[in-house]
Amino acid sequence: MFSGSIPALITPFRDGAVDERALRRLVDWQIDSGSAALVACGTTGEASTLDNEEHHRVIGLVVEYAAGRVPVIAGCGSNDTRTALWHLEEAQKLGADAALCVAPYYNRPSQAGLLAHFSALAEACDLPIVLYNVPGRTVTDILPETAVELHRRHPDRIVAIKDASGDLTRVVTHRLILEELGAGNGFCQLSGDDPLAFAGLALGQTGCISVSANVAPALCAEFQAACAAGDWARGRAINDRLFPLHRALFADTSPAPTKYALGKLHDWISDEVRLPIVPCNEVGRAAVDAALDGLTVPA
Repeated sequence: MFSGSIPALITPFRDGAVDERALRRLVDWQIDSGSAALVACGTTGEASTLDNEEHHRVIGLVVEYAAGRVPVIAGCGSNDTRTALWHLEEAQKLGADAALCVAPYYNRPSQAGLLAHFSALAEACDLPIVLYNVPGRTVTDILPETAVELHRRHPDRIVAIKDASGDLTRVVTHRLILEELGAGNGFCQLSGDDPLAFAGLALGQTGCISVSANVAPALCAEFQAACAAGDWARGRAINDRLFPLHRALFADTSPAPTKYALGKLHDWISDEVRLPIVPCNEVGRAAVDAALDGLTVPA
């Protein structure tokens, strides 16, 4: 269902509020640069610091600004199943094409709890769900057997996984379990780690929900296209160019370095973040400056 370069969009702020004009320009720039879909209100979008009204407003704006040119995946995760379902229902009303649902955090459900949580969402709302596995943030880990079982139970609802576990063996494990169960090719695997995207594509992922694509959307799209076409030499060369950026954008707490980079590239976007995130530190700024010097990023 999903492939290519999919930026996990930042949420632009100005003077403490969502900067809707900057968000519109960001969406247009991303689409014009070849992004295949857009994620609104993900981790990079500082969803955890948006109130519910802002959260739904941002999703609605991204859907409106995208205007059907690319799919919009709305961040809808919560550690409360009822709240996650509410976000799903609101995202569907707003016209999102799918929901990105992170594993419930802090309360650390078992694998049985994960099966029950995501099944409850799939059974109550028909918006397609992209599982989001990022145990470094949530502690909870959606194991491959659980992810595939969710797809087997709900093939039209649980359609993909964004894997940010850092474990590339899972790409193969997911595929082999799917084949063993005869579950078909309807489950899409997406990378959640820019530095691992090249290896993930070689192993069977179809795209990347990317932080770096916020800053270098055309180059990230070109990288994905080269790999999809089987031009691995070109893909590797582009990946090498992007690699310093991948690292720099996590030289300080994300998304502070990404917003700093965008503020350097565009006078219409601010580097403003929300507490408890603070502006990019000196080490992060130096890393971003050096990475940008190695890229040609179209305005």
